[in-house]
Amino acid sequence: MAEVQAREAKLIQYLNEAYGKEQELVTALEAHISLTTRDSYKKRLKDHLKETKAQARGLERRIKQLGGKAEKVDLPGPDAVGQVAGAAQGAAQKAMAMAKGPLHAVRGTGEAEKMLKNAKTEFWNEAEEIANYNAIETLADALGDRDTAKLAREFRRQEERMAKFLEKTIQTLTREVVRDEIPASQRNGGASKARSSRSASSSRSNSASSRSRAASSRSSGSRGSGGAKGSTTRRTPATRAAAASRSASSASKSTSSRAKAKSGSKATGSSRRSTGGSRAKRS
Repeated sequence: MAEVQAREAKLIQYLNEAYGKEQELVTALEAHISLTTRDSYKKRLKDHLKETKAQARGLERRIKQLGGKAEKVDLPGPDAVGQVAGAAQGAAQKAMAMAKGPLHAVRGTGEAEKMLKNAKTEFWNEAEEIANYNAIETLADALGDRDTAKLAREFRRQEERMAKFLEKTIQTLTREVVRDEIPASQRNGGASKARSSRSASSSRSNSASSRSRAASSRSSGSRGSGGAKGSTTRRTPATRAAAASRSASSASKSTSSRAKAKSGSKATGSSRRSTGGSRAKRS
């Protein structure tokens, strides 16, 4: 019997922790809904408020089925000590939730900023609730309590869906804060990026100018060294005829010069032979 009581007591303890959190969030969600101006976000918060209230009722029923009392943490039975402890915890949780509501109403600077901060708080609360239901499900599975495990699994999945929604909402609201509060010139790196871009552009311009000057210098050198060849390719028919005539005249002069040189050589040889004969006669 003692073992059963310990089993039930631990289940009721965990269920009451989750129940107290759900009751706290009812007040917080109501405050957040009043501050939300985005229709899709407000609708999702209202839907989750209904889920939260339904979860609290489901937890309360399960606690009673196990022999406990909602908001009671330490003892599962109906004894006076357990009731006083449970009531004290419940009162403290309600006071905390009511205190958070007004604080959430004044946080942030702009409209998007306020909603963003609320969304981050909601995401943090979802993480705590997921942890609560994960622990309850694991405990119930270990103790063979299928009904409690099923209840915790269903509620955990609801919290996980809400957490995914809030994760995307946080990103959207953050981008809205940027658009509302940061000048366009300071986004995406701001002035430093603009200066870097201008510097890179100037560097590319100077490099292109240097390449252009180098190409111009190479082209000029090529025209200077290959001028004759280049001019030949651009000669007209008349120019080519004149060049051919000059070439023929030059060849004729060369032939005449070789003929004269040959004739002179023969004359010199004849003169030498004549001189030799005269010397022979005198002897």
